[in-house]
Amino acid sequence: MSVRRAEKWHVTLVFLGDVPDHAPVADALRKLPAPAPFRLRLSGAGRFGAVLWAGLDGDLPALHDFRESVRSVLPPSDPRPFQPHLTVSYRFDRRLATALDGYAGPTWTVDEFCLVSSVDGAYHRVWTRAFAS
Repeated sequence: MSVRRAEKWHVTLVFLGDVPDHAPVADALRKLPAPAPFRLRLSGAGRFGAVLWAGLDGDLPALHDFRESVRSVLPPSDPRPFQPHLTVSYRFDRRLATALDGYAGPTWTVDEFCLVSSVDGAYHRVWTRAFAS
């Protein structure tokens, strides 16, 4: 079973691809009004090809609204429908998928968002902003 390390766990709101200069993206994100914190939890499982993910539940309308506000200040991005999830493994494992299928985890508060850069499989926070309190 190949589960991603916890330091790589994240929820992608908008995938931008290769961005040579992060400053304009961070500047655009700074203009967003900070939303109020909201609550999510892991729930169920799914897959994209060999990629196994845990689904999200909770205040999904707040997550979707926030995602749309982020998309509104950024260049056009991935046109695929948004499927809120946390990637668990890049290699499908039926045992793990079965274990996650009926899983409903505890809630947590979403209270910040980050601009993240991925280089050779390592994630680096480029910019972070707290939500309104």
